[in-house]
Parts: sequence; structure tokens; C-alpha cells
Amino acid sequence: MIAIDDILISDDIFEEQFVCDLQKCKGACCVEGDSGAPVLEEERPKMQAALDKLSQILPQESLEEINQKGVAIYDSEDKTYKTTLNQDGTCSFAIRENGILFCGFERLYQKKEIDFPKPISCHLYPIRISELGSLTTINYEVWNICADACLLGKEMQIPVYKFVQNAIKRKFGTEFYAKLDDYYTQNYRL
Repeated sequence: MIAIDDILISDDIFEEQFVCDLQKCKGACCVEGDSGAPVLEEERPKMQAALDKLSQILPQESLEEINQKGVAIYDSEDKTYKTTLNQDGTCSFAIRENGILFCGFERLYQKKEIDFPKPISCHLYPIRISELGSLTTINYEVWNICADACLLGKEMQIPVYKFVQNAIKRKFGTEFYAKLDDYYTQNYRL
């Protein structure tokens, strides 16, 4: 681990490679897991504000779940909010196009119809942020459903931190990302 700006960073984000391969995984991260994706308190109003636009692209089942449960559900076990899920475990904000799941927020954001790209936990994936008191850590989360993403990342030689550079800039700022990039250049480029 290294420390930059009082943030502990796992070496794995530099050493491991990753590029989503949606043609192979079909967006499995929108379905797999024990609960929805973590949602920050400040993201909930942004998610709520996007519902009018989302209602035009989300499946009816998803809209019913969101109307019944809200945009995020409180998880009392880890004391955080998580995205709402449909009965089959699929994220209620996922849309299916040609057999692949995509984020509804992201689709609308790309079309400039909303100003919220998606929850930061989804945007940063496969990086996970942990807050331990006043300490922030950045870790690479290995998940078997992303084996193809690891293979594609190695083929393309894209380290994890570069794959999620826009999300890192969104969460921590461009100066922080530049420090990550400098560290990588000094320590991993031969």
C-alpha cells in the first residue's frame, strides 16, 4: 500500500489490469451480489431527480420496485444505502439492450439528459473505497464474474486505475489522479 494525500491505496490498482468486456459478461455486476450497489447520502436526491427521465427507459418491474421501495434501501447491517433491486436481484436501474445490462443513469447521462452519471460506487468499479474512521482506503475488488475483464485488461495493458480514471477524477479530483499517474510512471513503467 502507498499513501497519497492521506489516502491509502492498494498496489493492486497499479499492478492488475482491467477493462470491462460486456460482450462476455453481459453486465453481470448489475445482477450478481448479495445487495445493491452502495449509494452515498448525497446521491439519493440526484437519483430521485432523474426518475422522470428514467421512467421512459426502465422496465415496468423496475419502476414498480422503485415506486414501492424508493431509489435506495437502507442496509442496517453495514449502515449504508444500496440501490433498489428487482425481485430477480437485478439492479432496478439497469436496462437491457441486445442481451446486455447497462446502467439507465449512464445511458441518460451520455445523452446529456441528466447530470448524474451513476452512483460513484458503480462508476469506480472494480475499485472499492472504504472509510475507516478518518482513514480512506482505495482497493481493487476481485470478483470471478470479471475474469474476462481481467483478460481484456491484460491484453490491452490497461491498469485498473486507468480504466476508472474518470471516476477517480470525479471522486478525488484531477490533481489526485495526476499523483496516481505519476506514481505509476515512476514505479511501474520500465
